[in-house]
Amino acid sequence: MAFNFAAIVHIVAAIFAIIELGLTAYWASLYHSVFGFGGESPSSVNFMIFNSVWSLLVLAYVGLTPLYMTSVFHRLAATVLNIVTAIFWFAGAIAIAVGFGGPYDCRGNRSCQSAEAAIAFGFFLWALFTFLAVVDAIESLRRRGHHVDTNKQTNAYPAA
Repeated sequence: MAFNFAAIVHIVAAIFAIIELGLTAYWASLYHSVFGFGGESPSSVNFMIFNSVWSLLVLAYVGLTPLYMTSVFHRLAATVLNIVTAIFWFAGAIAIAVGFGGPYDCRGNRSCQSAEAAIAFGFFLWALFTFLAVVDAIESLRRRGHHVDTNKQTNAYPAA
């Protein structure tokens, strides 16, 4: 089965979303553990957990629905979902980067290293979903049905 470039980007985004889910879930668990920070995890970290789950659902719709349930798939809905997901990733990555601060020297500190990795993967996912949104938007504009054939003689001035 040959994959086109967009399908490969969908697969990479799904893998990155799973990695981001693990990193942010670990980061959130540090607040509830006996040896952790104590208290509730920050809302920005919780939002990134939501982003990971949301992205996996969006990728399932955008990637699998056109293959197996074509009657449910709508190209404009897929484009809007990719745009909204890119906005979510940008907002979440900025929020946890600001909340974390830094740059810090994280040598040997696992919680610091996982937080920095979560921030980096957040920005990677923002770039991937922005790319997917742009590709979907261009593809949607191409398939709108407003193709003009320039080889035909036009009758712009019928009297001429």
